[in-house]
Amino acid sequence: MKNHFFAYLYRLRYIERWSLMRNVVKENVAEHSFHVALLTHMLCTIANEMFGKDIPVEKAVSLALFHDAAEVFTGDIPTPVKHHNKQILDNFREIEKLAAERLIGMVPDELKAIYKPLIEGKHEQSELRKYIKAADLLDAYLKCVTELSAGNKEFSVAKKQIEQNIQSMNMPEIGYFLSHLAPSFEKTLDELSNES
Repeated sequence: MKNHFFAYLYRLRYIERWSLMRNVVKENVAEHSFHVALLTHMLCTIANEMFGKDIPVEKAVSLALFHDAAEVFTGDIPTPVKHHNKQILDNFREIEKLAAERLIGMVPDELKAIYKPLIEGKHEQSELRKYIKAADLLDAYLKCVTELSAGNKEFSVAKKQIEQNIQSMNMPEIGYFLSHLAPSFEKTLDELSNES
């Protein structure tokens, strides 16, 4: 098989997110992956610096970068569709697994050992999975905040649901982020500039 791995990863920019909702600002999976990596870095750093934990930040960020890589084949299946019932979710997980295997098959043999665990999403430490999931939820939350700040009420219910999911994670790192960093997302550029 040809080594089309990176050519496919670059196509993540064509996969739109939030496809069932009206968006003021469009978002694609490549942007989302970048944001989740940034948020994972921040959450792990907060964990280490503020709460005395020892989370391997670089490893978590690497995993976060590839957390949705298989979507280059599956597309971004909206949460209400994916979680409509257990059978749909189980079928989607199987499709995701097959898509990941296909993508891994495109990695040059000499590099497979490095990229396979990143793409498969089998993180040996559930602790890292937890931080990536938290970052994924935070990115969705920040998307909702941004859309609502732009006057798009389409995201009001999603924001409430995501807030409940975030609270159920019971992570002090998320609380710190929401208190100290998230409020800026509700401000305009002029407001941010005037407070600098």
